[in-house]
Amino acid sequence: MAGKAEAPAPPAPRQERDGKAGSGWHGGGRVWEDAEQPAKKLKSSGEDGEQPRKLPKRKIVLLMAYSGKGYHGMQRNVGSSQFKTIEDDLVSALVRSGCIPENHGEDMRKMSFQRCARTDKGVSAAGQVVSLKVWLIDDILEKINSHLPSHIRILGLKRVTGGFNSKNRCDARTYVYMLPTFAFAHKDRDAQDETYRLSADTLRQVNRLLACYKGTHNFHNFTSQKGPREPSAQRYVLDMFCEEPFERDGMEFAVIKVKGQSFMTHQIRKMVGLVVAIVKGYAPEDVLERSWGEAKVDVPKAPGLGLVLERVHFETYNRRFGGDGLHEPLDWAREEAEAAAFKEQHIYPTIIGTERQERSMAQWLSTLPTHDFSATAHAAARPGAKVPSPQEGSEEDGVSD
Repeated sequence: MAGKAEAPAPPAPRQERDGKAGSGWHGGGRVWEDAEQPAKKLKSSGEDGEQPRKLPKRKIVLLMAYSGKGYHGMQRNVGSSQFKTIEDDLVSALVRSGCIPENHGEDMRKMSFQRCARTDKGVSAAGQVVSLKVWLIDDILEKINSHLPSHIRILGLKRVTGGFNSKNRCDARTYVYMLPTFAFAHKDRDAQDETYRLSADTLRQVNRLLACYKGTHNFHNFTSQKGPREPSAQRYVLDMFCEEPFERDGMEFAVIKVKGQSFMTHQIRKMVGLVVAIVKGYAPEDVLERSWGEAKVDVPKAPGLGLVLERVHFETYNRRFGGDGLHEPLDWAREEAEAAAFKEQHIYPTIIGTERQERSMAQWLSTLPTHDFSATAHAAARPGAKVPSPQEGSEEDGVSD
């Protein structure tokens, strides 16, 4: 209604305003009218509600889960419609729900968008976290999810500090790799099909080898286009182990879990691939030690199908801000049950069904005899190569296939 505007109310003290922000995840626009900065006039309006109100944008994080099959990774390729990504669907839902103006969807820098990990082609996630600035509209999660396909869900939302960056603030990432246990069947002694069952002795061997990855090593042989003397080839792995096997639809599977500070492109898949080659009898155990040296070693890359971003960790941020009374810690404990249900409904069935139909693991295993695990070649550092920071990238924070 046109008319004379009322005089604005005096601003509330900072602690009071932040207190409102900390508890108003799903609040309406009026919760955020006491802004510390004047709101910009934005013409865009979403399909789901009135949006010409002068709401300030607020920095938030979204907890995401998705099945990556059929997508060319997480990161959006602006201007390219040839390869669909998870962010294409996410940005469309944000615009259509009225959380961001349309021009922010076209230029994601305008909403300070950052993903915690650039998951690779076909890779899924149960705990991806993205940071961005949005209008905090009513029923925001329900509205965003209403414009997303069922295999992409926003599970949670929290307000964070204004300068928060989900990639730079992330201390560690946990991935899981789900694979049929016949991948560990010895080439000369065991059945090479679905009848194979993982023995306790073989599981102990697998875990002994996976434990060798713990600590800081030079992983230049576990990625591409990185020389052995580049500082960023050094990566710190906190833990890696294989859980007890389980059956699904008559096939036995196991899950390998790895937690690391950050991972390079294809690093996890190659870590799994080399252990599988050793357990099956194609590669000697000493290839692990050789792979961390300067010589070039032929390391096989396991299929991407079974890889899932399980969780991202923000321990340093939580210690500093999680108990300040203004911000919630980013631990997502309340969302764990929903994330587990999403995996059971969308991620695991897709991995199992695709493995049965396409036999990606069986086909990849048939290529292991073509690798020469005894040969090494000198791999010199590339002069003048760009050296990213050790925190840069994960498998899966890295470049897509």
